[in-house]
Amino acid sequence: MSLHNAPVTAYVGLGANLGDAEATVRKAIAGLNEIDGTKLTAQSSLYRSAPIDADGGDYVNAVAQVHTTLRPHELLHALQGIEQQYGRARPYVNAPRTLDLDLLLYGREHLDSPELTVPHPRMTARAFVLIPLLQIDPFIDIPGKGVAHRFAPAVADQAIRKIG
Repeated sequence: MSLHNAPVTAYVGLGANLGDAEATVRKAIAGLNEIDGTKLTAQSSLYRSAPIDADGGDYVNAVAQVHTTLRPHELLHALQGIEQQYGRARPYVNAPRTLDLDLLLYGREHLDSPELTVPHPRMTARAFVLIPLLQIDPFIDIPGKGVAHRFAPAVADQAIRKIG
């Protein structure tokens, strides 16, 4: 793995709806500190939300902020490694999942490759991403889109509730 000289702030969306989803998301957040060159610097509360364009029961979701010296694709591969530790299977698009980790933002970078698009293309249309993200940083700016809070009214009809 190659490392940047200076850490970059990145945001990771976490979600699960199979097994003990709440425990899995909590453990996965803690596991972000185990990625080489990466430190967990903030995390949202956990939220419960109904699936959108997906199968299965309600999801447990959260967003974490990390500082990382990994490049975007390297961070993505590390996140996929954590998913695999929790038995992530991809039998079909939007299948229920033991754990889903999405790289939402990577500094101010715009990336569009077959494997990774940053900012995450659907993050402004999902309450389960926006609400936890805004909990961490109410004034966060999404590169190329503007301040995240301006997208909140568009997701107000999506059911989401804080856990605990």
